[in-house]
Amino acid sequence: MTKYGREPLDFSRLRTVPIAARGGKVTVDHFGTAPRRGMTAGAWLDSLPRILAAESLRALVRSLRAARERGKPVIWGLGGHIVKCGLAPALIELMRHGYATAFAMNGAAAIHDFEIAIAGQTSEDVEAVLPDGSFGAAEETGREMNLAYRAAARDGIGAGEALGRYLDGQARPEFAAGSLLLNAWRASVPVTVHIAVGTDTPHTHPAVDPAALGTATHHDFRLFCALVGELQEGGVYINAGSAVVLPEVFLKAVSAVRNLGHPLREFTTANLDFLQHYRPTVNVVSRPHAQAGGQGIAITGHHEIMVPLLAAVLLDAEAR
Repeated sequence: MTKYGREPLDFSRLRTVPIAARGGKVTVDHFGTAPRRGMTAGAWLDSLPRILAAESLRALVRSLRAARERGKPVIWGLGGHIVKCGLAPALIELMRHGYATAFAMNGAAAIHDFEIAIAGQTSEDVEAVLPDGSFGAAEETGREMNLAYRAAARDGIGAGEALGRYLDGQARPEFAAGSLLLNAWRASVPVTVHIAVGTDTPHTHPAVDPAALGTATHHDFRLFCALVGELQEGGVYINAGSAVVLPEVFLKAVSAVRNLGHPLREFTTANLDFLQHYRPTVNVVSRPHAQAGGQGIAITGHHEIMVPLLAAVLLDAEAR
C-alpha cells in the first residue's frame, strides 16, 4: 500500500496510431553506407547519412564549388588556432585551386604565421613563462612585425600585405612553404589582419607604433569591407576558429557595405569551430541572412580534422 495518496496513471485507454500513419523524419533513405577500403574523399562524403551535420557539410561543399565555378569570392576568416594547428598548407592548396580568394586573420593568426615563417616554431608555453613576465617577449616577433606595420602606414597598404611583403625577404627558405601570409602575398591573394590593441604580444614590444598599428589595420578593415561587398549572389564567407574578433568585424563589414548602397544577398556563411560560440552563431550564421536570403551553416569539429577533411573533399574532384 502506497503512502503517497496518488496512484500511477492508467494507460489502458491511451490511443495509439499505426507507425505507417505516424511516419518518421528519418527513413532508410537517409542512412549512410558502410565505408569501403580505398574509397575517395568524394565517395566518403557521398556515403555519409543524409541528415544533420553531414547535410551541412554537403551544403558547404556545394556552395564552395558553385562559388568557384561562378567566379565568386571565397573568404576565409581565421583565428589563431587554425594556424598553430598546422593548417596553412591545406589552406594554401585550397587557395591555389580557387577555393580561397581572400583571407582575414585576427592578430593571433598573423603572429603564429609570422613566427612559423621566420623561425619554424610558434605557440608559447604560457603557464611556464607567465610567472616571470616573459610571456610575449620574443624579440624578433615584436620588432619585425612592428617594422612591417610602420612600413604599411608609410606606404599606404594594409597590415596583411605588409607582413607578406616583409616575409618575402625575411622568411627562412626552409619554412616559407608553411606561411599563409607569404604564399598569399606571392599569389596576390588579399590577406587582411584585424588587430584589437592589447590582445597581441607585439603590442607590448618597445618598437610598437600605435598610430601605425591603427592605420594599417584600419586600411585592412576597409579592404575587407570591399571584399565582403563582392559576396553578393553566390559568394562564401567561412569563419574558422575566431570566437569574437572576426565575427564582430564581419558583421560591421556587412552593415557598412549595405549602408553604402551595395546589395548583399543570397550568399553563404559558415562557422567552423570545435564549439559553437554566441557571436559566430549570430553574427556569421544567422544575422547576415535576415531579409537577405542565402544560408548560414554551422559545423562543429576540431580544426585539425575538419579543415583537412573539407580540403580533401574539395580537391578530390581535381585529381579525377
